[in-house]
Amino acid sequence: MAEKKALVVATTDVDERELRDELVDADQIRVVTPAAKVSKLAWLTGDEDEERAEARETAEHVADAVGGEVDPTSHNTDAAQDVDDALRVFQPDEILVITRSGEDKTWLEDEALQKAVNDSGVPVRLIELKPGS
Repeated sequence: MAEKKALVVATTDVDERELRDELVDADQIRVVTPAAKVSKLAWLTGDEDEERAEARETAEHVADAVGGEVDPTSHNTDAAQDVDDALRVFQPDEILVITRSGEDKTWLEDEALQKAVNDSGVPVRLIELKPGS
């Protein structure tokens, strides 16, 4: 039986138990965490270091929680490009996208990310975390 691979795209941290429950069938897990919390001004001026560092911390936390590995191409402010880069080297059986919902959602958690995962041809599950989750 072939191993089941999952790509987790997380733009925010998530409860470890909830994430483990979502990935119970996955044998290999790769985690991509775009720096989605960057403001438009910081993005325009290239002042993204703090957001990239936070994305790296989220990636390490999520990967540790599920026994996965952090994708080395992750932590950029272009979530769609991060997904495309990860898919070039890791062919998952499913993609699990974890974002904030409603007003907590940032301008980088938009249609571009959704288009990238939907265009991948891989089944996608979306988890939108409620405010305060």
